Amino acid sequence: MKKTEAVESKMMEFWLISAPGDQPNQQTWERMNVVTTKANLSTNFKFVIPDLKVGTLDSLIGLSDDLGKLDTFVESVVKKIAHYTTEVMEDSRDKVQENLLANGVDLVTYMTCFQWDMAKYPVKQPLKNITEAISKQISQLEVDLKTRAAAYNSIKGNLENLKRRAVGNLLTRTLTDIVSKDDFVLGSEYLTTLLVIVPKANYNHWQQKYESLSDLIVPRSTKMITEDADGGLFTVTLFKKAVDEFKVKARENKFMVREFTFNEQELQSEKEELTRLAADKKQQYGPLLRWLKVNFSEAFIAWIHLKALRVFVESVLRYGLPVNFQAMLLQPNKKSINRLRDVLNALYKHLDGAAASFSDTKIDIPGLNVGNQEYYPYVYFRIDLNLFDFK
Repeated sequence: MKKTEAVESKMMEFWLISAPGDQPNQQTWERMNVVTTKANLSTNFKFVIPDLKVGTLDSLIGLSDDLGKLDTFVESVVKKIAHYTTEVMEDSRDKVQENLLANGVDLVTYMTCFQWDMAKYPVKQPLKNITEAISKQISQLEVDLKTRAAAYNSIKGNLENLKRRAVGNLLTRTLTDIVSKDDFVLGSEYLTTLLVIVPKANYNHWQQKYESLSDLIVPRSTKMITEDADGGLFTVTLFKKAVDEFKVKARENKFMVREFTFNEQELQSEKEELTRLAADKKQQYGPLLRWLKVNFSEAFIAWIHLKALRVFVESVLRYGLPVNFQAMLLQPNKKSINRLRDVLNALYKHLDGAAASFSDTKIDIPGLNVGNQEYYPYVYFRIDLNLFDFK
């Protein structure tokens, strides 16, 4: 199989499972690895979880429920950061995945070469303390994300609104970069200049007709300032007292007067605002992207440690003490998921005969927090790395 075909056949979905161990857990690993790889069902990796403090059985049961809820929350924050990074990198979305790493490596490498971070999550601490540390860390991260996103989105939104106004139709678009004071009669007690939108098909009609729309039109005072696909923007100068009459007659002839008062200071302010917002967005982009990259890594690392905690707790609850299980990470091949599930059920059905018969049924078993996912005779947690698919 070519390398590209091999990559395409793999999924961005992983199964983190565990089964009771033996000494030194090698046989558990080898049995699973042989039956799944010989039929090319999955690519497998040992997933090393250190000796954690077990505590009491009651504490594990309560912790199991907390871990399930926290897992859902942390995953949502990981996906929020990934999604928002895609929004921020609007002009280079194809490079998002290479920017979002975990501890400096791509996500698959981090998962398949997982090592517990002893400095960040000391194994001598009670499991509850580690869980609370992750919860506090990710909760604060979510708050910071909301704050930073709101500030950046405000600038981006205001900038986009100004840009949108610059490309709208002649009736609504800003005229900042179109008109100048030379296009208007300014400071006159009697005269004023109006802007009139004329459909393209009516250009000749306008030239022939505009002077007769009122007796108080300045002859030969019209000129076209700009045009778009639908029509042109013309000026016309007339006496102020004839404005209302002119508007009525213009409308009758399918000419539309645009309400506009030339104010050089306002036009200059709008130009400066556009420049300022563009500069502010550019200035904030770099620091924001760096923050997203750093904290995506932090959140993802916390998430995978949380998965490790869940496997540890569920394995102790399922298989008992002393702690002796082998955690394994499987990357299923796309076309072999059902077959892989059957093989694993056959391999581990002796662990829980009842589970093998309803392995695709979603159930809730007190003390075993499988949540809304399927229950199998082995400990199983799904990890979906499709974090960049927002369709």
